[in-house]
Amino acid sequence: MSEIGYLGLGSNVGDRRANLQAAVDALPAHGVEVLASSSTYDTDPVGEILDQPSFLNACVRIRTELDPEALLDACKAVERALGRPERYVRHSPRAIDVDVLLLGSREYRSERLRLPHEQVLARRFVLIPLLELDFGLRTPAGESLADALAALPLDEGVRREGPPLRVPGDRGR
Repeated sequence: MSEIGYLGLGSNVGDRRANLQAAVDALPAHGVEVLASSSTYDTDPVGEILDQPSFLNACVRIRTELDPEALLDACKAVERALGRPERYVRHSPRAIDVDVLLLGSREYRSERLRLPHEQVLARRFVLIPLLELDFGLRTPAGESLADALAALPLDEGVRREGPPLRVPGDRGR
């Protein structure tokens, strides 16, 4: 049975937009149909390493029959194919980051993955593009993403950078 989900994409090394587009283009070969993309957003680094270039972020709506662990494996395979090493320093500069944010109404916990993603309600650079795709999104527990965004401080810099990424079936973008 296929489910609708959402992935977060980020890059701050090289041609950031090309890196995000390459991830979107690679996902279908791994059993992940990309249905829609948010606009792209230039965002300030957050986390443990702040002295690095800004990120370009976007979110995509997907459809997949993969279970959560297999979806994570697909995202990691795309990252490796696009040059991200298997071992890396958390929050360090990277050409590509593909995070599983939401998958249907699933709550899921393993050593490798938490659904919804543990930062989905806490990061403006995740919430803004997610809400662009679906302003009514809620977590499986019923928490409104729009309410979560409204409650966050405005100190995390998120600036619209450009149009959505091309997804299969787009014409003329």
